[in-house]
Amino acid sequence: MAKKKSERKKAVDFTLFISIMMLVFIGIVMVFSSSWPEAMQKFNDGYHFLKKQLFAASLGFFFMVVLMNIDYRIFKKFAFPIYLVAIILALLIFTPLGVESKGARRWLDLGIRFMPSDVLKLGSIIFFSAFLSNKKDKIPTLLYGTIPSLIIIGISCGLIYLQKDLGTTVTLGGTLVAMFFVAGMRLSHLFALAGGSTSLLYYAITSEEYRLKRITAFMDPFADKLDTGWQAVQSLYAIGSGGLFGLGLGKSRQKFFYIPESYNDFIFSIIGEELGFLGCLVVMILLLIVLWRGIVIALRIEDTFGCFLATGITALVAIQSLIHIAVVTSSIPTTGITLPFVSYGGTSLLVNMAAIGILLNISRHANLERS
Repeated sequence: MAKKKSERKKAVDFTLFISIMMLVFIGIVMVFSSSWPEAMQKFNDGYHFLKKQLFAASLGFFFMVVLMNIDYRIFKKFAFPIYLVAIILALLIFTPLGVESKGARRWLDLGIRFMPSDVLKLGSIIFFSAFLSNKKDKIPTLLYGTIPSLIIIGISCGLIYLQKDLGTTVTLGGTLVAMFFVAGMRLSHLFALAGGSTSLLYYAITSEEYRLKRITAFMDPFADKLDTGWQAVQSLYAIGSGGLFGLGLGKSRQKFFYIPESYNDFIFSIIGEELGFLGCLVVMILLLIVLWRGIVIALRIEDTFGCFLATGITALVAIQSLIHIAVVTSSIPTTGITLPFVSYGGTSLLVNMAAIGILLNISRHANLERS
């Protein structure tokens, strides 16, 4: 009887599960509110984006529940095929199957339209976790640890950079480097990597005129508020007008074609306008709870693969959330990046919820205090 009791499947981290579901619920409500004007203008259906987000959330919930009941260690066995499929999908963007929109090729049409970069992010985390766990004793070495890791990071980030998506490139790069750091990379290698990354980022910014304009607009967005500073200025207007309690749900003014992608890249500013500082605070607290539980799970799991996988998933959510919030508050130059679990986007929501499903399964095997 004692043996059967010890082998009984443990409960998932309930705090993490509830926090994610609350974020998804808030996202559905805010996507509906912020997308109504554009949905009416383009599709004559104010529920257009809401219906798509509800479908993605339902499908994401299904995958999350399935994956939280599948032993995460199986992904170590199939890490390379998963990564290979993700790379192939990313490369297919540059074939006739790729779809160009707003000057960038980031979408793939295989009967359904989706963004392979989201799949590549999760595939890279899984593969890199398997690599680090297999090479755990050689991680500090240059030849067997740092160089192979940089090749993996370079391939993953390079494929996204080719899609002219610098924000996602930085997000994934930061995530993989965080995993590498936790795995035990040398500090001297970390400083060298930081220097090289800064040089590459400088080249990426200066090689494209529109990125340079974003830098100058960031320095003083109100100097050219009708052109390059438009997004930042309108975002600040939205957040500033919300005050402490907000204008009220559905009462945003900036969503009426002032803020581009108000239901996606700038949804946090609409939350600030409609729900105020308190609404923003609730979202940030929920994201911090996800970060906290992810760190605890990574620390309490004895398996190195599970530790690196939990670290990667948590770092991805944390870095992407930080960049999104920093952009809408004009703390960094404008770049298009979604707020995890909240912003509109079927592929993003589906993949993020699937990743959380894996993290929840890791929590089953971790030495957590369960009530």
